[in-house]
Amino acid sequence: MFLKKLTTKKFLAALAISSSLITGIGMVANAQNNPGLTIFSGIQRENILRYYLDFGGRPGGWDRYRLRIPGKKLTQGAAKFIIVYPDYYEGKFDTDSVEVRIRQGKKQVSLPLREVIWDKESQLIEITLEEPITESRRVELVLSNVKNPDSGGTFYFHCQILAPGEIPVGLYLGTWILSIGRG
Repeated sequence: MFLKKLTTKKFLAALAISSSLITGIGMVANAQNNPGLTIFSGIQRENILRYYLDFGGRPGGWDRYRLRIPGKKLTQGAAKFIIVYPDYYEGKFDTDSVEVRIRQGKKQVSLPLREVIWDKESQLIEITLEEPITESRRVELVLSNVKNPDSGGTFYFHCQILAPGEIPVGLYLGTWILSIGRG
């Protein structure tokens, strides 16, 4: 009886260790999906924006970028979002697969877009809303079907908006510090 209990205990211990190893590996793989901790970036802490890479940020792979803007940053509302990325970022964007999402109650809702322009030479993406956001609310810019650059690295994507009004005002909201192939 004692030998049977000892074998069962060893089996359960081995199962616990192996499952924690599997879970640990899964956590390392998922760590690439979000910004994590940034210590030295040259960007003030209050200007670092959160993001998620839904498919792991593998170099050369296809991904979905979910770029978040907290409501406290959108005090003026927004008519247009402008994402400026560095000239060494060699990924590709699908302008037909861009969404602007807001939370409405418990659901996320995609806002209708007037147009999405990817200006490759100026390294920017302009997302113009059909109707401007007039109140402060959390926004998520979703870029689907993104082809990550073949070489990994850290890429600073700067977020600017055009606030609605008779005289549109351009404002810097913050920076997403994307890590591709680092983790």
